Amino acid sequence: MIRHLLKVSDFSREECIHVIENAIKIKAAPEKYRKSLDGKTLLMIFEKPSLRTRVSFETGMTQLGGHAIFYSIKDSPLGKKENIHDTAKSASRYVDLIAARLYKRQDLKEFARYSDVPVINMLDDFAHPCQVLGDFQTIREKKGRLDGIKIAYFGDARNNVTYDLMRLVGIFGLRIDVACPANPEFRPEKEVLEEVKSLASQSGATFRIINDPMDAAKDSDIIYTDSWMSYGISEDLEEKRKKILMPFQVNSKIMANAKKDALFMHCLPAKRGHEQTADVIDGPQSIVFDQAENRLHVQKAIMLFLLGIT
Repeated sequence: MIRHLLKVSDFSREECIHVIENAIKIKAAPEKYRKSLDGKTLLMIFEKPSLRTRVSFETGMTQLGGHAIFYSIKDSPLGKKENIHDTAKSASRYVDLIAARLYKRQDLKEFARYSDVPVINMLDDFAHPCQVLGDFQTIREKKGRLDGIKIAYFGDARNNVTYDLMRLVGIFGLRIDVACPANPEFRPEKEVLEEVKSLASQSGATFRIINDPMDAAKDSDIIYTDSWMSYGISEDLEEKRKKILMPFQVNSKIMANAKKDALFMHCLPAKRGHEQTADVIDGPQSIVFDQAENRLHVQKAIMLFLLGIT
């Protein structure tokens, strides 16, 4: 059966652990995996712009002995002369893996539905599984464990990273507080909340959607935030959103209210003075560039897993 990764909960707890632990092994001894994907080809379809996603996937494929093709939708007949069904079916005849970074979850699901090879979600409006698996690899490395961790997320919570963070917390039975404005525009979708509630009922995880950022920070091991201006949001809304979200900015007061050894995480790109202050993201508790590096390693582990190689 062909496996896809469209959201992190497409993997079981055991599979997530396998991918994370294998990523750590690959990171420690990359030379052992230099021919793992010899002769394999990855097609990377981009609708949204990217730095870390494109570079990490393309580099990862090269380091595993394979080849990656970058394909921009702006140069494609997709949606004009050709539909997703025909694109997925045709591409499947050429390549071994498809990774897509798209605006709409429906389009990603269509790719997976019609593809005859594994499809990896590089980001859509519903999930960002590669980012969050890499984040948990980073937590595992820095904290030495994935049990007993409390994460606090701050800012715009109607967002793909927040969704997969909550899902993986639900899978692992951890704790998460999501601090965001009361305005529904900034709160997680009902569908996600119901899924996380179901996951939590099986694992013992606890999650709260709250409006008090200081309360969220209390007892937290990880302080996490994301951009207030995600791709697709009009620049005309920046000042309005900044005013609403400023009470949820991660600053020295938030960090001081977390555990003394709390770590700061951000999936990048970041804007200093918006979702976090410069002294936090550039300070000693920040591990944002360790996160960025681990995208490379965890995506190698994901590709190997989906191809049944490790």
